[in-house]
Amino acid sequence: MVMKPRLRKLALTAHLVASMGWLGAVVVFLALAVIGLTSQDAQTMRGAYLVMQPAAWWVLVPLAVASLLTGIVQALGTTWGLFRHYWVLFKLLINVVATVVLLMYMRTFGIMARTASDPATSPSSIRALGASPSQHAALALMLLLVATLLAVYKPKGVTRYGQRKQRAEQAQRRAVSVR
Repeated sequence: MVMKPRLRKLALTAHLVASMGWLGAVVVFLALAVIGLTSQDAQTMRGAYLVMQPAAWWVLVPLAVASLLTGIVQALGTTWGLFRHYWVLFKLLINVVATVVLLMYMRTFGIMARTASDPATSPSSIRALGASPSQHAALALMLLLVATLLAVYKPKGVTRYGQRKQRAEQAQRRAVSVR
């Protein structure tokens, strides 16, 4: 089923906003992680880690889920399909993996926030937390940039399922033209 042009544009806009919002939020998280890792001021370091958990729940998770859902709607409602082209399949895989890792990582954000909020915790112990979020944010940024490149360049390559669908559509068109 292919969406009508106005609905398709609305779905595309929703997907772009969610996806680019997610990308931007990951850049901010990378900045917070680097600030937490490099700051010489203990309060700044604590603040960077304290803000990550609520911001992740209120920004990262909703944008990741919205990007996934709007991407699925976009794929199913257009001729690209969800399983016809490798680039769509790779984008789906990137989105699902990144979202699952983010959801699993939410526990770590909670631990970081609790550790940073404890006044008895030394700045060096808090700083030790910084390697993990900076690595995860850098990897997430890389994956989201790859997904963006795939969406822009749409490399050729049709899956076996896509090939079968193309042959079936061609056969149907030939049958209609013969009538």
